[in-house]
Amino acid sequence: MKILSTERLILREFNEEDARSLHPVFSDEETMKFYPAPLNFEQTKEWIKRNQDRYKKNGFGLWAVCLKEKGELIGDCGLIKQVIDDTQEVEVGYHINRDYWSQGFGSETVSACMQFGFNEWSLKKLISIIDPHNAASVRVAEKNGFTKEKEVFIFKKNHYIYSIKNK
Repeated sequence: MKILSTERLILREFNEEDARSLHPVFSDEETMKFYPAPLNFEQTKEWIKRNQDRYKKNGFGLWAVCLKEKGELIGDCGLIKQVIDDTQEVEVGYHINRDYWSQGFGSETVSACMQFGFNEWSLKKLISIIDPHNAASVRVAEKNGFTKEKEVFIFKKNHYIYSIKNK
């Protein structure tokens, strides 16, 4: 099911068959270096299932990012509920296949998801949880108008919380 469309991309709900296309992203050590570890194929399938459950429970989750021109799945992006300092927040999160880095796809998908969260869900604020060493994600956040709000200990290490408020 198509959720969003940008100039170059379509964001849609994940299905079980997407595990084969998503696994090269999640198993890549460079792409996943700010996570505890790359995911194996079974973990990738479980990750897709968790997002399918989020679609039903929350109305949103992380979606498949596909090239409009080829239909190729190149990553994920979307909205996900997180608890930060005992407060429920909605995060814009994403992963893009390393073959497509530095082409603006991260910024393009984050921008689309921001607009979706603000316009379709009337969210007042969005966050992005970023490892302090992930300079590329900091650039994507700042390019989309996010500013550093604070540093927190979450997922067993320190992270920056970048945020943006709906205007």
